[in-house]
Formats: sequence, structure tokens, C-alpha cells
Amino acid sequence: MQLKIDALSKTYSNGVQAIKSVNLTLSQGMFGLLGPNGAGKSSLMRTVATLQEPDEGTIFLNDIDVLKQKTTVRQLLGYLPQEFGVYPKISAEQMLDHIARLKGVGNKSERKDLVDYLLNKVNLYKDKKKHLGTYSGGMKQRFGIAQALTGKPKLIIVDEPTAGLDPAERNRFYNLLSELGENTVVILSTHIVEDVSTLCSHFAIICSGEVLYTGTPEDAVQSLAGKIYSKAICKSQIDQHRKDYRLISTQLKSGSHYIRIYSENEPGNGFQCSQPGLEDVYFNYISSKVDIGTI
Repeated sequence: MQLKIDALSKTYSNGVQAIKSVNLTLSQGMFGLLGPNGAGKSSLMRTVATLQEPDEGTIFLNDIDVLKQKTTVRQLLGYLPQEFGVYPKISAEQMLDHIARLKGVGNKSERKDLVDYLLNKVNLYKDKKKHLGTYSGGMKQRFGIAQALTGKPKLIIVDEPTAGLDPAERNRFYNLLSELGENTVVILSTHIVEDVSTLCSHFAIICSGEVLYTGTPEDAVQSLAGKIYSKAICKSQIDQHRKDYRLISTQLKSGSHYIRIYSENEPGNGFQCSQPGLEDVYFNYISSKVDIGTI
């Protein structure tokens, strides 16, 4: 399967241009969409998920016109939005069974096996009889993951999926998505760099509705080799360093401010060359678009 997005744009009625001529080609596997809150990630995902119309552009899933063949796409789609509600007085088991029927799993025995498999995968099997209204935030998120995987989807979209998950749950989810990515197009929309570096073979950085970078995490990090420098400074020096250097991130540790800058040449002035990471790539691209402040 291949998802091709071409010249996609969307402006809302309040004048906010959420998507600006986005072009992306996604093949089978895990693709990360990395950007800060408000970058346009959710708007792009809702459009691909057939929940809103763009102003311009096309989307094709193989030879399926996503914008014109919505019913066909929805039969192949698993979608976990950033925010979703649940029916509070129905059990997880009953709800997943209902969703499986809607996805075309007609055989009762087959549905039961599928529901049990999914609940086991997201560590909810022992709570399958409980009403969804009694679930904690993390449990609801895991249920959302299970419903997105119902019906063997060919395209899976997960929007900020690790929000609300503890470290063990996040690791379990990483393993589950890695398995799925072997045979499916999976789009992981997130603002967490670790999600992308752990899971994705390819990714894009999006900010203010624009795609700023596409490629592999390895190539992105390698492009900054020998160009990231760091040092500790006083808080009073930050503004001057912003003026003098291309400052990409600052971090407060034990009362000291550690800054990282991008420089093509040795900057001197006490800076030490540092090994780049994907976080440096991310902040290097978005620093021209947003005020990164202190992270």
C-alpha cells in the first residue's frame, strides 16, 4: 500500500491556514509526523481520515481516491484521534464486538477471537467486562488503540497515541505498532521526538501547517554532524546568545542554563562540539517558526 498526498491545503473559517500545500508519499511501514502542538498535524490527519474536506489537493491510497471514495477508505482505515469519547455504560468487550461487526467481521466466533486478541495486546483483557466509563485515562487510551486496530486495517492513523500512557504502557504500545508496521501503512502523529526515533523508519517535521523536512531519522541526524555546539551560561546571557548565535534549544539543569546552537563553523567562546540527536534536528527546523523558549 502507498499513501500519496499532493498539494493539500486547508484554511478554516477563522482564517487559520492549518495545512499549506503539503506533499508526502508514505509507503508500508511506520511514518512519523513530528511537530509542536498547533502545527497542523491533527488537521492533516483528520483530512486523510475523511473527516474534513481540504480546500485544494488530492490524496490517494494506492488507486483509491480518498476524498471521493470515503466509504471504501473507511473500510480500510484504523483511526485513533487525539481526543475521543466512549460510551460509559458499555463494556470494552461489547464495544469492540460492535466495532468489529461494523468493520465487516460477521462470524461471531471470529469476532470473539479478534476482540480477545486485541484486548490482550493492549493489556485490557482482565478488564474487558468493566464499563468504559470506569476506565482511567490511560485505559481509555489503550482501548482507543484497540478499536483502531479492529478489522485488519490497511491504513492506521494514530494522533498523539502515547499521551496519558505510563512508561510500561508506552513501551507495550511501541512494540505493538512495530509489529503492525510490517504489513500496514501506519502514520504516527506526535510532538514527542522519542516516539519517532524509537519507531519510525521515515518521518516528516511539520510546523505552522508546512512540511519542513522529510527523510529518515538517521539521515536527519547525520546532516547535523559537527554542527551542534553546547555550553552552560547564566540566565542573563540567554538573550545576547540568541542574537549572536542560531540557538536551537535551552535547558535548565541544577540552576544552570545549557544551550545548544547550530553553527557551520567552530563558534569558539567556550562552546563544545556535541553529538547531534533527532531532538536537535527537530528544534533546528522549528526554531525559525516558533519561540522554543526553555524546554
